[in-house]
Amino acid sequence: MVADPRHWAGNGIINADGELWRIQRKAGLRFFSNANLKTFIDEALPPILDDTERFLDQAASRQDVVDIQEVFLELTTRLMGKMAYDRLASLPFSKAFDMASGAIGDRFQNPFWKIKEFFLGAPLRRAVREVKRFGNEIVSAAVKIRTKSNGAKSKSAKDADPLRDNLINSLLDHIPDHQVVADAAMNYLSAGRDTTAQSLTWTLYLLLRHPQHQEALMEEVAKVFPSASASSSLHGVTYESVLPTSLPYAHSIFTETLRLYPPVPFELKECTTPTTFPDGTWLPEGSVVIWVPWAMGRSHRIWGQDSEDFRPSRWLNRVNSMVLQKSPYEFPVFNAGPRSCLGKKLAELLAVAVLARLMWRYDFSEVLEKKQGGCGVDGERKSQNSLTLPMEGGLPVKLNLRGRKNDDI
Repeated sequence: MVADPRHWAGNGIINADGELWRIQRKAGLRFFSNANLKTFIDEALPPILDDTERFLDQAASRQDVVDIQEVFLELTTRLMGKMAYDRLASLPFSKAFDMASGAIGDRFQNPFWKIKEFFLGAPLRRAVREVKRFGNEIVSAAVKIRTKSNGAKSKSAKDADPLRDNLINSLLDHIPDHQVVADAAMNYLSAGRDTTAQSLTWTLYLLLRHPQHQEALMEEVAKVFPSASASSSLHGVTYESVLPTSLPYAHSIFTETLRLYPPVPFELKECTTPTTFPDGTWLPEGSVVIWVPWAMGRSHRIWGQDSEDFRPSRWLNRVNSMVLQKSPYEFPVFNAGPRSCLGKKLAELLAVAVLARLMWRYDFSEVLEKKQGGCGVDGERKSQNSLTLPMEGGLPVKLNLRGRKNDDI
């Protein structure tokens, strides 16, 4: 599957090894610098969240049912598009991307996937072509801009562009092959778009099922933003205000969600050389190793007898209430070692910023009626088949403004 040219990931960082992987990671390291992270939270995110709130305000006034997973996906798509490529993803691309991810995920469960796709694979092939087309379009547009400016900008132009070191330019600076650049761009978009939106969806779902943690979150936000009004938006959310040292309980809520609903529920790697595990297990070259963060996050041996309970406090130091750090080999949600996730800090800060603003402004309630997309009073939401962990059917909610009547909008 990995070498299959029909796989949308192509030669991007997800599939790459050796020098091809190293140059893509180097480009990503430059993009995810602390300076850029601050710009993402302080400058790029607020106007997008403002648009999100305007949409949700209208939904609240009409008492519409909203699929909050789609709202989060729209938010992360816009943010990643602006930050990484200075453009928005098209609707055809988004639909093709989702379809391709689901179809590729099916390959892990169907040993006869090649036969199936030979006869029924036309939709997947069209989806992969659309994903590739969009990736090539991004690269072509970036190359034209660079050529027009001869790769140079005046000092004033640089100062006016807080994200001048966007991802596509960083990739073009390091990789001469434009097809590889396009593949890498799509890989990074997948990592930043889908996983964060899906994790936010599962986080809100768990908060709705455990309202006591909503109350604790609101108390923490109120302490960090003492001048915030309960009847208005939570303005002033900055990079510094969403760090783990500022909002430790919010971070613990998000991390506990990742433990129970890891955005990449299973991983696999192939040994390129003979390998010996720390316990002495020897693996020959070509061996495939699979591990399942979904199961590891529910292990009684690792997390205790309450491993299947949603308990954010397990991530807080009992002495100073600061966020605890677990070994990435014990908690491999963001991978570990040389292939640890470059976007880990961005995902955490973005999630906490979004949670703080939206939970402060809205009182969400889960729609349980099946005819409106709910799962029933006694039901639980399930994940959809995919490479990542989208919620099947989305998360239908209704919402009210905290501290105001909806007809006051």
